[in-house]
Amino acid sequence: MSGGLLVAGTTSDAGKSVLTAGICRWLRRRGVRVAPFKAQNMSNNSAVVVGPDGRGGELGRAQAMQAAACGLDADLRFNPVLLKPGSDHASQVVLLGEAVDTVTAGNYHEVRARLATTAYAALAELRAEYDVVICEGAGSPAEINLRDGDYVNMGLARQAGLPTIVVGDIDRGGVFASMFGTVALLDAADQALLAGFVVNKFRGDRGLLQPGLDMLRRVTGRPTYGVVPWALDLWLDAEDSLAYGRVLGRPPAPRGTDWLDVAVVRLPRISNATDVEALATEPGVRVRLTVEPAELAAADLVVLPGTKSTVADLAWLRETGLADAVRAHAAAGRPLLGICGGFQMLGRAIHDAVESRRGTVPGLGLLPVEITFEPRKTVRRAEGTAAGDVPVHGYEIHHGRVTAADPGLAPLLRYADGTGEGARLGTVYGTHWHGAFSSDAFRRRFLTEVAEAAGRTGFKVAPDTSFAAARERTLDLLGDLVEEHLDTDALWRLIESGPPPGLPFVPPGAPPAQ
Repeated sequence: MSGGLLVAGTTSDAGKSVLTAGICRWLRRRGVRVAPFKAQNMSNNSAVVVGPDGRGGELGRAQAMQAAACGLDADLRFNPVLLKPGSDHASQVVLLGEAVDTVTAGNYHEVRARLATTAYAALAELRAEYDVVICEGAGSPAEINLRDGDYVNMGLARQAGLPTIVVGDIDRGGVFASMFGTVALLDAADQALLAGFVVNKFRGDRGLLQPGLDMLRRVTGRPTYGVVPWALDLWLDAEDSLAYGRVLGRPPAPRGTDWLDVAVVRLPRISNATDVEALATEPGVRVRLTVEPAELAAADLVVLPGTKSTVADLAWLRETGLADAVRAHAAAGRPLLGICGGFQMLGRAIHDAVESRRGTVPGLGLLPVEITFEPRKTVRRAEGTAAGDVPVHGYEIHHGRVTAADPGLAPLLRYADGTGEGARLGTVYGTHWHGAFSSDAFRRRFLTEVAEAAGRTGFKVAPDTSFAAARERTLDLLGDLVEEHLDTDALWRLIESGPPPGLPFVPPGAPPAQ
């Protein structure tokens, strides 16, 4: 077979990514050869894929997570177009893994046709190789100002003949209005593909919800395929920045007598913030995102995460008073970690003629290194060791490179060939590696050292925490939610046979897309 389905949403962060992953895991359990697909993603959370030629490329982290749900290694075709916002007005275009251009709202239409052609070709290849491809939309399909030229939502569904379901987040309120409005704002050809709905994040008595579901069916002629309950454990690999709360996950109780408090600065253009999720899986480690300088004072560890715009976010640190709070934290001898762009901020100077084009900008001066931005981006997986014998793996995505460092400055990590990477000076640490904390032994060693430096003598790392196992439990939970709360027989008929014939038109409808 060559089945398919598009999972669209009433809004960003409605649950498209997790529902897509859950459907993928459910199908895999049935023995179906299934793959995920998102024509265009807009996110600074990306993963690295190494292609057949040995070169690294980027795709959205959500599609890497969905690939894992399918039991597959990530493939750049799963997310052929990735837009990485560098400011409020411009985004870097990553096409099949490689950064090729920068677009703005003004010139996006000039490159859109090329992007659409690449996306359609990638989907066609995947449908020829797999039994089923589960596609994820972007934002809402009812963004009528963007419908002309759309190749991500209903434009993709129409081009590939995909039945479409719309997921809505009831926890935000207004789910019935947004579902009805989504249908009513589509033209007749698009409405003919929209088969029904899924309600996400429901808390309460299902019986109280049923009258609304019945009325939604009467006014749209479309069923609700299921109601997915609120699940507290679904927080790993959160794609949309809206998904980040102040505290990550539900921290388990400490194994010792002390908690370890980690404050992560929520930069405006934060990227790959999932780096710190591995820390949050450890018992007794409380990880919170913050933009308040006062909250850094009480933290045991402060983390400056990655960013798509190092120089701009460094200026924001200074404007908000966070830069002074970071310096004060380090001056007190308390642990400070910079990852990728955060590491670059910790140096003496940043020479940037590529990303911000602001030339030389002083850093925070907490590590004796200088960073130079180069036109070609480093995109690769990394393996090596820490502290001599602790295995570490991760990945790199950055333009900046260390071009000057004080002799004798200790590296934080070492590549497999023995070359040093990153830096450590007292209790200040920096690395370009993302994902290093998913290496269990390294994470435990680092947290033990941090706790000692912070005076948390009662903190004990758990010897049995596995980040890979935690991620697999999340994927299994998603599959369970689909099996238990969706009408999977009806879902299978959609995937196998396409949109049901005779779906009614809901007025007023939009003019036909060009």
